[in-house]
Amino acid sequence: MRRLAVLWMPVHNVLFLCTGNSARSILAEAYLNAHAAGKFRAFSAGSHPKGALHRLTVETLRHSGLPAEDLRSKSWDEFARAGAPKMDFVITVCDSAAGEVCPVWPGQPIVAHWSFSDPAAFEGSEDEARAFFREVFRQIRARLDIFCNLPLARLDRLAVKHQLDGIGRS
Repeated sequence: MRRLAVLWMPVHNVLFLCTGNSARSILAEAYLNAHAAGKFRAFSAGSHPKGALHRLTVETLRHSGLPAEDLRSKSWDEFARAGAPKMDFVITVCDSAAGEVCPVWPGQPIVAHWSFSDPAAFEGSEDEARAFFREVFRQIRARLDIFCNLPLARLDRLAVKHQLDGIGRS
């Protein structure tokens, strides 16, 4: 009888940070959890969370067939506390959060910045706002698809950081 070798791959925890935690970081959390389960476990938080998801965030997720029920706007303090999940990656998705003094993350995760325009701050008609949310979400998905395909097991820490920074510039 032939035996198949089973390779164990760790699940990497990823924290997406934004100021309000109502749009971009939530979209990234939902997409990564839906499309990379078993490889990544995503979380999101904000430095000054709004306390609620933007209504077009929820609509955008539902339009894409992704669940929004268990998502919530929360403070990054939840992830800096004792007993919080240890993060392997912390990715800021807005420019203001990237410039803030972040908590000290247990375990020294790899930190990167991926700038996306803020759809929650968009001014225009309802249809224009909806289209802008979907465009930002498309950009987030594209970067996360690249991230998911990185050969993390074959790269050292510096190479992974270099790759994450490159994704942020794309």
